[in-house]
Amino acid sequence: MATAINVKLGERSYPIHIGQGVPLAGELDAGTRVMLVSDSNVDALHGEACARQLSGHGLEVVRAVIPAGEATKSLQWVEFLYAKAAEAGLDRSCAMAALGGGMTGDLVGFVAATYLRGVRFVQIPTSLLAMVDSSVGGKTGINLPQGKNLVGAFYQPVEVNADLVLLATLPRREYISGLAEVVKYGVIWDASFFHFLEKHPAELLDRNPELLEKVVARCCEIKAEVVAMDERELGPRAILNFGHTLGHALEKVDGYGRWLHGEAVAIGMNYAARLSVVTHGFKPADADRIVRLMERLELPVRPVGAPLDWRLLREAMMLDKKTLKKRPRFVLAKQLGGVVTGCEVDEPILAEAWTACCNKEPS
Repeated sequence: MATAINVKLGERSYPIHIGQGVPLAGELDAGTRVMLVSDSNVDALHGEACARQLSGHGLEVVRAVIPAGEATKSLQWVEFLYAKAAEAGLDRSCAMAALGGGMTGDLVGFVAATYLRGVRFVQIPTSLLAMVDSSVGGKTGINLPQGKNLVGAFYQPVEVNADLVLLATLPRREYISGLAEVVKYGVIWDASFFHFLEKHPAELLDRNPELLEKVVARCCEIKAEVVAMDERELGPRAILNFGHTLGHALEKVDGYGRWLHGEAVAIGMNYAARLSVVTHGFKPADADRIVRLMERLELPVRPVGAPLDWRLLREAMMLDKKTLKKRPRFVLAKQLGGVVTGCEVDEPILAEAWTACCNKEPS
């Protein structure tokens, strides 16, 4: 049985459907023209079947395929999709559907927000990370050479349909990457959920269907509640960025593609946990628990290979959206299930925490 969660945003409210074989566009009326966008990897696996299902619902489907990879989240491919939409004759009665992971959802959402000043769009996430995080909440955007997600819009989908069957074809590394965002929800909001995850790492890695539905649903419940409080990230929603300040910098400095987003966030959470111990009285034992859980889920907790220059990472953090007057602001933990936002940290502590993050677990 599918789980349904409602993101409560007044006239912009929408459902999230989670389960095995959920419908992919139940909120769109028959006869609606839909541009289905997927990347080259996902299209080869699921594009035809998804198009058939949408057509079977009475929708008129046109398809567009974009290259796989974070580099596609750029102005070049925004323009490509604008042209495809125009060629397909999309008007304001039409819709776009993002079939894929976070990159596809972010890109298509931004195109939908800006084409004809806004057309409806549907999120059909195919990765765990997209199901629990990026498909929910209306953040859309693209990268610039200077940094990640520097151009974008808040634009809510009309529905999110997380068909857990699609996770069966997700490569193991990408699936594990998504578990970083799952762990994040326990740290920032729900200590009992964190404890639940500590009890079930093997089942999570095995993609146990019943467990996955519970876990994805709980993550979406938390995100829906946070977004309902603060849709445009003017305050409380910033808690969702735990681990992301350093994570985004790591992605930029070490090259998009070397680190998957969740992997970079996992390292960023290790780093944020260290800062939290030093600056906010976070228990060292709880910082250890975060690291141990991520390790049991086979997530990286420190960079590997050639050492990264701290100065380059620090420079990259200055372009983070949360930075003010060249000083990065962090989300830091006071206890499991409770974090604070907008934290500035003295420069020596920032550098020392990075050195420690590269060498050993919090203690």
